[in-house]
Amino acid sequence: MALGLVCLAAPAHAGSELSPGDGSNADNQRLLPDIYPANPVPLEAGPTPEPYDPFFDVDWSVALRGTYTDSDGEERFDTRLVPNVTLSHTGSRSAIGIDGEAELTLPDEGQVDVTALRLNLSGSYALDRETLATAGANFSLTQDLPGMPGVASNIADSPVITSGGVDLGVTRKFGRFNLGVTGAVQRTVYGETSYVGGSIVDNADRAVWALDSGLRLGFQVTPIFEIFGRAGLGRDMFDRPSSVLLVKTDASEASIEAGVTGRWGSVWEATASTGLNLRRFDEASLGEVVTHLYDASVSFTPDDRWRFTGALSTSVEPPGPTSAGTTAVRYAANAEVAYAVNSWLALRAMADWSTTRYEGSPESKSGNGYGLGVDYRLGPHTTLSADYGFSHSDSTTEGVEDSHRIMVGVTVSR
Repeated sequence: MALGLVCLAAPAHAGSELSPGDGSNADNQRLLPDIYPANPVPLEAGPTPEPYDPFFDVDWSVALRGTYTDSDGEERFDTRLVPNVTLSHTGSRSAIGIDGEAELTLPDEGQVDVTALRLNLSGSYALDRETLATAGANFSLTQDLPGMPGVASNIADSPVITSGGVDLGVTRKFGRFNLGVTGAVQRTVYGETSYVGGSIVDNADRAVWALDSGLRLGFQVTPIFEIFGRAGLGRDMFDRPSSVLLVKTDASEASIEAGVTGRWGSVWEATASTGLNLRRFDEASLGEVVTHLYDASVSFTPDDRWRFTGALSTSVEPPGPTSAGTTAVRYAANAEVAYAVNSWLALRAMADWSTTRYEGSPESKSGNGYGLGVDYRLGPHTTLSADYGFSHSDSTTEGVEDSHRIMVGVTVSR
């Protein structure tokens, strides 16, 4: 009998350790008048989460676009499928990013072509509080379609351009000073060009190795403004002598720039610099090319709806397979404004201008254009887009060309 009394009393002793209102005593909310508990039945603990933490965050998108082009009376329609995958990882001291994209194009008449493949890798690692190391790699394969803006009218098949390279960098802070060192290797190869009439140009003499290094020293004058100086050395090495000049156009480059950068939180950031670039050829008969460098960029975001960007750039590089010159010197400017009307509608407008001269050749080229675009979100993963673009170009070899493009597409994203 004593043992039975102890067993009956055990639940009561155990229940006395529970909190009031949990159903074990008379103050249970289910027993009180005019009160209905928030949780009539005690909630059970959910399942134990799986010990799964992926190293990469994965984002992907697939875009289907239809493009109508009218270039000097020549009309064409292309359908493009553009899949994209992005992998990203952020650790306590490191960050890794991988971005891959492909472009498959189906002309109105013809077969599906892979007109672009791109892969970019980037990484950074904080060696300590003041030192950051960065590394990157890139690969691209592109081919312009005949009849597209910028492609000469006498080209039947544009060359496949294959490019790949790696770059390294280290940045170190010394109080109000910061010092950065960079190095890069890039390889570019051009495929055959087929012309109307059946002639073919090999372009093997345009394959080039490009080596570049840079040194940047900045001084933080105020919390907003920084002045900096930048110097660079480069080397271009071709596989074969030029089929036009009959000599190798290997060259060494040196550049020096000075500029200022301003940053005001996330509202605006602007940079402007100027300098000189010297490109000297190994072949003495080709001489050297001196170029004035002008570079600037600005970004202004007054609020969550508006964003304004603009840039001015100078490039000095080998001319590629479309020119007989030794160096292509290009100045380009562009501007873009974006406005988010609301969470499902966004508007865009852009404009650009460029001029290119080819040293060692009388050829030159200039152009300008503008465009308008709209994005409409059907849902969290689907966006409709429509764009219109106009481009005007004037070259000594092709004359004047005006092009109109209308593109409509849908993008499905993660």
